[in-house]
Amino acid sequence: MNVPTLAELTAKGETPEILFWVGCAGSFDDRYKRVTKAFVKILNAVDVKFAVLGTEETCTGDPARRAGNEFLFQMQAMNNIQVLNGYGVKKIVTACPHCFNTIKNEYPELGGNYEVIHHATFLQELIASGKIKMAGGQSFKGKKITYHDSCYLGRANNIYEAPREVLEALDADLVEMKRCRTTGLCCGAGGAQMFKDAESGKKEINTERTEEALATGATTIAVACPFCMTMMTDGVKTKEREAEVKVKDLAELIAEAKGL
Repeated sequence: MNVPTLAELTAKGETPEILFWVGCAGSFDDRYKRVTKAFVKILNAVDVKFAVLGTEETCTGDPARRAGNEFLFQMQAMNNIQVLNGYGVKKIVTACPHCFNTIKNEYPELGGNYEVIHHATFLQELIASGKIKMAGGQSFKGKKITYHDSCYLGRANNIYEAPREVLEALDADLVEMKRCRTTGLCCGAGGAQMFKDAESGKKEINTERTEEALATGATTIAVACPFCMTMMTDGVKTKEREAEVKVKDLAELIAEAKGL
């Protein structure tokens, strides 16, 4: 796969249109690596000049701050800001709402000011501008897809329409869960909950959310966040429905429809 690093491009005196911020999940989680690959295939297909930081990219510090370790968050953030500013980065696209929220809303107070776009919005813009043409993408025609709103994309940043417009371009039958948009239910992983044991209660949050998704009759649960991907996939497994219900990221759905 053609994935240039920012260091390589800078050495050649070239500047990319965007920096693709891969994130920890996109780099190390086996399932979410497939999302990274799908998004890179799309970027290459539409000739968007991009680069990644590679080994120079470290965690944004989101889990540390959510878990209450402000010192670690500031160390991680300052390290990343130093690298980004050193390269003169202006525009960042990421497939993780947590990275998106942190770099967009929390880095400016530490001196990191960038135009930050989530990949759902970026894909929607590519479709709207005609760079991604969905004609002939019949693989999802008439299939039921439900979309799970990520907390950091939806309630935290008010991005509800872009992901839905991406799904509508697939010509699929978009069915909403009972709780969606501003009243959407968390998958249960945000706020660093992903990394701790569950507290006592009657039911796991991701099971509750998966039940709502399955109740729509959808065969695909679309997500736009690595945490949501893990929680919804686990929920589908818990319900023993993984044979007929798939959890996929927006980038994977677009890449699949385009045959990339």
